[in-house]
Amino acid sequence: MRFLPALISGALIFAASSAFAESRVFIIANQADGYGIDQCLAKSDKCGASAARTYCQSRDFALASSYRRVDPDEITGSVPKSGTNCSHGRCDEYVAITCQR
Repeated sequence: MRFLPALISGALIFAASSAFAESRVFIIANQADGYGIDQCLAKSDKCGASAARTYCQSRDFALASSYRRVDPDEITGSVPKSGTNCSHGRCDEYVAITCQR
């Protein structure tokens, strides 16, 4: 009779731990490399999925759940505002990649 409550408790603990999978958002500079990966990431195109996944895997995460362009105004205090990081009429763009274990 004690087996059933123990089984239910174990199942609930397992379900709760998988529901709280670790995720982390990385903000990186989206620099043009000549291959077009920067545009794939910034526009959330399918071609950026492999670059985002590789980025996450290089940091010991299993997959990239999302990636998108980020405005510098969305990043609090860590990125200079437009104009201070612009060179030759081109400002840096930033990409947020959400990685999960």
